[in-house]
Amino acid sequence: MKKIITIAFLTIFSYSVNAQQDAMYTHYMFNTLAVNPAYAGSRDALSITGLHRSQWIGFDGSPITQTLTAHTPFISKNIGIGLSFINDKIGPTNTTSLYLDFSYKIRFDNNSNLSFGLKGGMNLRNQEFSNLDIMDNSDPAVINDIRSQFLPNFGFGMYYSTEKFYAGLSIPKLLENDFVTNSTISTTNLASEERHYFIIAGTVFTLNEEVKLMPTTFIKFTNGAPIEGDISASFIFHERFRLGAMFRTGDALGLLAGINISDQLEIGYSFDWSYTNSTVQYNIGSHEIMLRYDFVYKYDEEIKSSRYF
Repeated sequence: MKKIITIAFLTIFSYSVNAQQDAMYTHYMFNTLAVNPAYAGSRDALSITGLHRSQWIGFDGSPITQTLTAHTPFISKNIGIGLSFINDKIGPTNTTSLYLDFSYKIRFDNNSNLSFGLKGGMNLRNQEFSNLDIMDNSDPAVINDIRSQFLPNFGFGMYYSTEKFYAGLSIPKLLENDFVTNSTISTTNLASEERHYFIIAGTVFTLNEEVKLMPTTFIKFTNGAPIEGDISASFIFHERFRLGAMFRTGDALGLLAGINISDQLEIGYSFDWSYTNSTVQYNIGSHEIMLRYDFVYKYDEEIKSSRYF
């Protein structure tokens, strides 16, 4: 299994590493389906996760993201299906994404699992340049709004997990669609979607009977942009309360907190603070709220709070 993960890791890194275009999450460890379709059905229950992120508070036109994901085993526990909805607004640009997810799980005798996933759907992209103060009104890139540009796409992922460890590789969008603006004179290519390559991993260490440590990481890279990595570590107290810190390379530091209201319901909050000179003077931080609920099937055992991932 280590050889499989290593080969897949090196295969993805063999691709060349434009700017990050996909939405950013601090609660990536609880929002896995949004970036990896192989996660579908992994919690052996109907699991629904909602997330809202307000980034760079105080900065006009700053990113605002809402995510809603749902996934469940289907027919058998080896097959998972899911639905991912993402609404991401940055300045005059608003992108709404809707994807269906499918996964197939291979179970091993040591209680570990390896899943392969496919993701297919579409993005609707709107750009309202007419709401901006334009210095050069003759610039063809901003002379016309873009109304509901339809961008189909698909992707794939792999996800390996045990009770206290997980690792995943994914490319959620394989197609590099062009962003265009149409006028009565010509069609202008503004840019294109870039493939994003994601690596996620995490584990849990038992420090004593009451405290556990959960370190996780999320590595993102795409053509023409620096590799970005999130590193988080959270202490879990009495299997109910979670408190931790995060570091995002070249961007931010932050704190995370969470509570399991019950064995099925979890709430999380995070605050990020930009430490780079180019952003810190223009905003007062980023806020993120996460809510996850697991609907237990009648034939399942009770969902336990020790289901960390």
